Amino acid sequence: MEVALKPPCDEQHPPQAEDFQKKQEQNSKLSGIKKDIEKLYEAVPQLVNVFKIKDKIGEGTFSSVYLATAQLQTGYEEKLALKHLIPTSHPLRIAAELQCLTVAGGQDNVMGVKYCFRKNDHVVIVMPYLEHESFLDILNSLSFEEVREYMFNLFRALRRIHLFGIVHRDVKPSNFLYNRRLKEYALVDFGLAQGTPDTKIDLLKAAHSEDQQGSCSRNNPTMALGNDVSVSVPAPKQAAQQGAAKAAEKRPSSLSKPQTKQGRGEKEDSMHHSVQRSVFGERNFNVYSSTYQENSSTKLIKQSKMMDVSSKRLVMKKKIISTKTASNGTARKAASGCPSNLICDCFATDRVCSVCLSRCQQVAPRAGTPGFRAPEVLTKCPTQTTAIDMWSAGIIFLSLLSGRYPFYKASDDLTALAQIMTVRGSRETIQAAKTFGKSVLCTHVVPAQNLRTLCEKLRGTNSSCERAQGEAPSKAVSDSALPVAADKPCPRVLGKNHEPLLSSEEGDCALEIKAADPKGWDQVPDEAYDLLDKLLDLNPATRITAREALLHPFFKDMRP
Repeated sequence: MEVALKPPCDEQHPPQAEDFQKKQEQNSKLSGIKKDIEKLYEAVPQLVNVFKIKDKIGEGTFSSVYLATAQLQTGYEEKLALKHLIPTSHPLRIAAELQCLTVAGGQDNVMGVKYCFRKNDHVVIVMPYLEHESFLDILNSLSFEEVREYMFNLFRALRRIHLFGIVHRDVKPSNFLYNRRLKEYALVDFGLAQGTPDTKIDLLKAAHSEDQQGSCSRNNPTMALGNDVSVSVPAPKQAAQQGAAKAAEKRPSSLSKPQTKQGRGEKEDSMHHSVQRSVFGERNFNVYSSTYQENSSTKLIKQSKMMDVSSKRLVMKKKIISTKTASNGTARKAASGCPSNLICDCFATDRVCSVCLSRCQQVAPRAGTPGFRAPEVLTKCPTQTTAIDMWSAGIIFLSLLSGRYPFYKASDDLTALAQIMTVRGSRETIQAAKTFGKSVLCTHVVPAQNLRTLCEKLRGTNSSCERAQGEAPSKAVSDSALPVAADKPCPRVLGKNHEPLLSSEEGDCALEIKAADPKGWDQVPDEAYDLLDKLLDLNPATRITAREALLHPFFKDMRP
C-alpha cells in the first residue's frame, strides 16, 4: 500500500514567506532612502528651507535623483526633480551639462533647469519633474500611432540640440521621458554630451578636450571576449609605415555604469532583462577590426601563449614596452615612434605583435550605452558627429517596430558590431567602415535582413499570417526565432511562445481569417521602414538628420 505524505507547513504556504521577504526588502529600501535624504540635507543645507524631499527616484554611478516639492507663494506645491551629482564629478563636466540645459533646454521636448545649488563639492541641479512610464512596461501596449508621435517628438528634441551643436551621445528610451496620458516628452541627461566643431555651447569645447584624454568616459564597461571568439588587430602596410608609439587605452574602472536618469525608468536596462530577452545573445562570429592607429580590442585579446610577458605587462600597466626591440636598444624609439622599417606580422592572427602594441593611441570617444552605439563609435572613428544620436534613435525605432527591448545586447564592441552585421549585412558594414578610414574583416558573409520582414516576424504580425484579434504580442521569443531564413513557416502566437503553423491539412496561413488590429500594427506603411533604413544607415555621412527626419513622408500630416 502506498502512502502519500503531506508536505510540511512551510512548503504549503510559500507565498506568505515570499511576501514577508519582499516586505523586509521594501522596509530596508525605504530606510536606506531616508538615510540618503538626510545625508543630502547635510551636504547641501540650503535645500532644507526650500524643498521637501519626498523620495529617491533614480540612482546611478555619477548622480542620484530625488522627487521634491517646493512651496510657491501662491500656496501651490510644485513637484521638482533634484539631481545630486557625486563630489568626484569633474567641475567642467558639471558646468557643461548645466550650460546645455540652460541654453538649449526648456522647449522642443528638451529638459530645462530651474535652479542650481552648490555647497563645497556637492552640486544639486533642480529640474521640472515629468511623471513618466517605463519604456518596457508600455512597449507592447503602444499603438502604431503612438509610436509615430513618440518618434516625431524625439526628432524634435534632437533637432533642437543639434541646432546648438550638441551631441547627446546617450540617446535611449530611459533618457527620453514619456508621459503617455499627457503626451509630454523630455530629453534628459546631458552628462555625456559633446560639442560639434561649431557648437554654440562654449563649455563643451573644453569638455571635449577632456574626453579626448579619457578622463570623462563614463559608460565604458570593461569588455570580455567569449571562449569561441578570436580577435586580432591587423594593420595594413601603410599603417605600419606610419606607426607611432601606442599607449594603452586609459579607462577609469569605476566609471562603468550609465548616468542616472530622472525617474524610475533609469534602471529598466538591468531590471527587465529577466522579463524580456534581447534579440541577440552573446554568441558571435570572428570579427577582425583594423584601425589605422589603434583598436579598443587590443586590451581584450585572449592572452595567447604567443604573447610574451612584456606584452602582457604593457597592457596591464598601460606602459609602452617593445620586447622585440629591447635587445638592440630601439625600445626608446618604440616609445616615441615606431620605425618605418618595422612591419606588422600579426595580421589576421590570434595575437598582437609588439609593433602593433607600440602604435599611438587612437583618440576617439566611446561614451554611451551598449546596444545604442553607432558603428563609427564601435570602430573608434575619431570624427563623431550628431549622426551618432540619429543611429541611437534608429535603434529605439527598431525596438518599437519589433516589440523588442533591448534589441542589441553585447559584452564588447566587436560583438556589438557583429550583431549589427546580422541585420545590416557584413559586406555593407565593411564598405561603410572604409568611408571613415576603418578596415573590418569578418570570417562570415552575412546578408542584410529585410527590415519589415524582421520586425513583423519578431512582433508576430506577418502580413501573410496575421494574428487573431485580442492576442498580445509575445514577450519572450527564443533566439532561434530571430533573423531567420525567409522559407521558415509563419509564426502563430499562442500564449507567449511562437509556434509554427500546422500543415495545410490542418490549417493554412493564407486561409486564416484576418482581423483588423485596433492598434494599427497590421497597416504599418512602407514609409516607416524607409525611415528606419535611413536612420540605420551605416555611413554617418549619409545618415538622415533630425531636420530631414521630421520632413520624411512618414510624418507627412504632422507639423515639424
